[in-house]
Amino acid sequence: MARRVFYSFHYMADNWRASQVRNMGVVEGNRPATDNDWETVKRGGDAAIKKWIADQMFGKSCTVVLIGRETAGRKWINHEIVESWNQRMGVLGVHVHNLKDSAGNTSWQGSNPFDGITVAGRPLLNIVPVYDPPGYFWDSTSYYKAIKDNLAGWIEEAIRIRQQY
Repeated sequence: MARRVFYSFHYMADNWRASQVRNMGVVEGNRPATDNDWETVKRGGDAAIKKWIADQMFGKSCTVVLIGRETAGRKWINHEIVESWNQRMGVLGVHVHNLKDSAGNTSWQGSNPFDGITVAGRPLLNIVPVYDPPGYFWDSTSYYKAIKDNLAGWIEEAIRIRQQY
């Protein structure tokens, strides 16, 4: 049975890459927000955004942070990471910079979004696994295949790690 996961990512920069990962069919993911949905949620302010995130996380066992060039340090990414950890969900990161965007471009690798996040005195940088899929930088399909072949195992490992803390 596929795990139910919450995907965390920088919407404007990486929604195309995130849709590729969600559509792999490896795990069951959260319903992606459309541009109109997200604009409506944002107009409701921080409380509405927190509620939307909580609703999306409900019933999930793991959060997969899809790491693009601009993911680290974003307010809502950080919130999703901390909330996932606090809800005892597995948490992991996967670099997606070498998947192509809607224009067919790859990107630069982003920083680790877990760097600087401490929960209950624990620096998540030293706990949460982050994967940079192997492949050839000119061949987005090799990165796609590496993610598809390994994501389910990475999720199980993240859940196992979280159970230790």
